Amino acid sequence: MKCPYCDNKKTRVIDTSHDMRGGTRRRRVCDKCSQRFSSYERPILATPMLVKQDGTREEFSRDKLMAGIKVACAKRPVAAADIERIAGEVEAELQQLGKAEVKSKIPGDLVIKKLKNLDEVAYIRYATVYLGFDDLESIRKEIDRLLEAR
Repeated sequence: MKCPYCDNKKTRVIDTSHDMRGGTRRRRVCDKCSQRFSSYERPILATPMLVKQDGTREEFSRDKLMAGIKVACAKRPVAAADIERIAGEVEAELQQLGKAEVKSKIPGDLVIKKLKNLDEVAYIRYATVYLGFDDLESIRKEIDRLLEAR
């Protein structure tokens, strides 16, 4: 791998670790400038195309999914690792379906379930946009359902 500091093509791996999703983190050192840096590798598996309600198709975007989750979790006691985990789990579940196309509702439903178990306020924020709550009464009903389920 090329050094990001001096563009030297000779670097050495000094440490390797693996995560639960099949990714590999490598700690590297440049033979020329001795700078250390990390690289992260993960397998690229096919994710299905998302079919939106209007029939258009869109590639699944982990970054777009994470952005939506981050907005819902803003200023909440939710660790960045939890957001990353949710996005990874949703992506993995879509890949495991083994389908070329899925309705765009599926990843949203998966996020909703995971946020509901993680942080109720983040869940309500996400649900407000995802489920299309357009008035306070529908939000209140959802909050009442959450409170009853406790």
